[in-house]
Amino acid sequence: MTDTAVPLLWSGELPTTLAFYQALGYTVTYEQTRPYVYGAVEGHGCALHFATAPPGVTLPTEHVGALVMVDDVAARHAEFTAALRAVYGRIPAKGLPRITRFRPGQSRFSLVDPVGNTLLVIQRDEPMELEYGGSRALTGLARVLDNARILRDFKNDDKAAARVLETGLRRFATTASAPDRARAYAALAEIAVATEDSERLARWRAELDAVELTAAEHAALSADTAASDLLATWLTTTAPG
Repeated sequence: MTDTAVPLLWSGELPTTLAFYQALGYTVTYEQTRPYVYGAVEGHGCALHFATAPPGVTLPTEHVGALVMVDDVAARHAEFTAALRAVYGRIPAKGLPRITRFRPGQSRFSLVDPVGNTLLVIQRDEPMELEYGGSRALTGLARVLDNARILRDFKNDDKAAARVLETGLRRFATTASAPDRARAYAALAEIAVATEDSERLARWRAELDAVELTAAEHAALSADTAASDLLATWLTTTAPG
């Protein structure tokens, strides 16, 4: 025999919450308003249940509600993104609801529903240990870049990632390789797009353009250098019609 754990999340206005998950491809399996509010959805073999908060309990605006382990996190992000764009005409990247962005190689993203329940959607084989501060196998700006990656992709903390990158550049820019400097400037440009900071975006793109790279280095860094433009497109593209 095996046990099954089912996350119990807060419902808010239950019809709105259930409609949100239906838009993502879940099926409503239960909906009750009397004698108390209770609902359930199921999709991809995963069930989520919803109930009202206990009397007298003040809920935070946002809170982690469940970890959802998936076989292909990139495909799931693309699926959810397309569904949200179809409903909202854009990608809801701020406020409630919203979905966090996704970079190639990333192993998790966050989905926040209209109530503030947060689903952490995680690649099933994600590494169990993360070295905050950067991998000890790396040094200098390369280690700073690894730390920023963890802060940005695992903690969803763009401000902290930007701080460590800027500090790292001040310390290591004169000794770092050109590709590592380009990666740092590209990462800062992407964060500037995410935080809607046009001044910093212009600054970091100018720094990126000034880095002298070989043709091979340009090719190897193409995904990094295009990240800010791709993010801008992801945030602004609307659904057809």
